[in-house]
Amino acid sequence: MLNLKLIYKIIGSLLFLEAGFLLICLGISIFYMEDDILAFLLSFIVMIAGGIIFRYAGRNAANNLGRRDAYLLVTLTWIIFSIFGSLPFLASGYVSTPTDAFFETMSGFTTTGASVIDDVERLPHALLFWRSLTQWIGGLGIVFFTIAIIPSLVGGNMKVFSAEATGPIRAKMHPRLTTTAKWIWSIYLLLTVGCAVAFYIFGMSIFDCLNYAMTVTATGGFGTHNEATGFYHNPGIDYSSIVFMFLAGISFTLLYTSIFKGRIKQLFKNSEFKLYCTLVVLFTITITIFLCFLNHYSFSDGIRYGLYQVVSFLTTTGVFNVDVSEWHRFTWVILCVCMFFGGCAGSTAGGFKCVRGVMIMKIVRNEFKRILHPKAILPVKVNDTNINYSAQVTLMAYFAAYMVLLMISYLVMILTGIDNTNAITIALSCASNIGPTLSLEIGPSMSWTMMPVAVKWILSALMLMGRLEIFSVAILFTPEFWKDN
Repeated sequence: MLNLKLIYKIIGSLLFLEAGFLLICLGISIFYMEDDILAFLLSFIVMIAGGIIFRYAGRNAANNLGRRDAYLLVTLTWIIFSIFGSLPFLASGYVSTPTDAFFETMSGFTTTGASVIDDVERLPHALLFWRSLTQWIGGLGIVFFTIAIIPSLVGGNMKVFSAEATGPIRAKMHPRLTTTAKWIWSIYLLLTVGCAVAFYIFGMSIFDCLNYAMTVTATGGFGTHNEATGFYHNPGIDYSSIVFMFLAGISFTLLYTSIFKGRIKQLFKNSEFKLYCTLVVLFTITITIFLCFLNHYSFSDGIRYGLYQVVSFLTTTGVFNVDVSEWHRFTWVILCVCMFFGGCAGSTAGGFKCVRGVMIMKIVRNEFKRILHPKAILPVKVNDTNINYSAQVTLMAYFAAYMVLLMISYLVMILTGIDNTNAITIALSCASNIGPTLSLEIGPSMSWTMMPVAVKWILSALMLMGRLEIFSVAILFTPEFWKDN
């Protein structure tokens, strides 16, 4: 039987935590004396009231969280956080409808970066900071963030982590999950601070560098300017973004073992990291050739813009420093491949994940060998870890589910009157949590406002399923999930 009381209790406590983040934004609004002070104050009060109601509903809860409870908790947390997180947009009047406000907030927490706000530069400072903060919180996971700072709040930590974590392989840094969570969040914080310092050195204001640092290390893509970092036309800012997007796309566990444990060789022996680097180098060279010969870029600009967009799309950050809709359409195909693969498992990046790409390539290679040697025993090994048959079945099931989800989303887009190019890139963009698409209508410099209301709700669900890797959400719609036995 589902322990709903405990789920209510935990969600109520998490709403108090979200209200605390709103207080930071309220302070920023008061500092700048802008017109969103009342909006944040009202949102804070409503959020506290919601937290109290949930806590009351969860009073006297038994402190035992089962696997089913964990899946329901994680999905509800992301939805409820997005509902309450949309209040500042609505109360301030800068977003006019609940649909748009929810879409914007879900896009933030899932680090998708798709925006219904045409002109972000008109937003007050506190709302801009709230948009960036939602991505920074969601970068490594809302519940995972809670495990790191308040481990006693979430019972059954490992079950909750399994429901929210990304990737097929769970690497342990420490026996205790709470210790692992604290180390990972420490690395995340260190990357954010380093990114902010780099941006400040190259000329960003303190407010801008904080916002862009949060969204770059979260591989989210929200910004304080309509042109994102392209607003600055600054090579130093571009290359700083490339470095920190690239680092944020690497498994944080791998960063920990290679940097803090001094095992640098492990980094370059890692199969997933090698594929990740190969994709960056190969795609950058290809796009640079196209930019230099067809768009008449100089070699330095071709490298800079090509590398920036490859890393941005591969890490699913989705920020732009140039309008790629003007590039040759073959480069769009390359960027779509980047959108599909995504970064490494255990990073803030979305997408299918490079480690799954490695596993599928090894499974396919083994099948070719098995044709010639039917009786051969051919293990699938990734980084000296044997991938058992059950994990291989799960991988192929996830791949099939991912492709089916993309196909269904594509067909829905077509039925609503969206053209082919938009339909496939919108589906891929939301499922991979990257945000921008590659069409002329919804591209680097335009928002998603033109989407029909029903489509926005569908895409919000798609962003959530992409962030929680499909099964954690889809399992809730199976009859077996709700059976007590």
